[in-house]
Amino acid sequence: MAVENLPAINACLNGLAALMLFGGWWAIKRKQNKELHKKFMVAALVCSAVFLSCYLYYHYNAGAMTKFERPGMLRYVYYTILATHVPLAVVMVPFILAAVWFALRQQFDKHVKIVRWIWPVWMYVSVTGVLIYIMLYQLQ
Repeated sequence: MAVENLPAINACLNGLAALMLFGGWWAIKRKQNKELHKKFMVAALVCSAVFLSCYLYYHYNAGAMTKFERPGMLRYVYYTILATHVPLAVVMVPFILAAVWFALRQQFDKHVKIVRWIWPVWMYVSVTGVLIYIMLYQLQ
């Protein structure tokens, strides 16, 4: 696989993670189906883990930083999204791991307390990851 293909793959992985996160929310909130919820959330976790691996591999091998070249308002939108996306992406990882840990240990009261805050962050990071890709690679 060529390194230059990884941004598109990463965007797909972020999009899949968002779909799986939505499916997990739907399964637990609307269907009350814990098994389906678990399957969706494991899939979201796998998508995000594979994304992180590909993302790190890409940036290690691609060399230079990617720059947003478009002028105008879109530039401000891009950097505003990026300025929120990056720190939230870093901060969310230990909280996701804690949520998984509590779910595996069947400490659902603690799991729910963390997930109430981290699920929207994870969803935001996944969706904005796709938006960043579109603005950076498709609108240039």
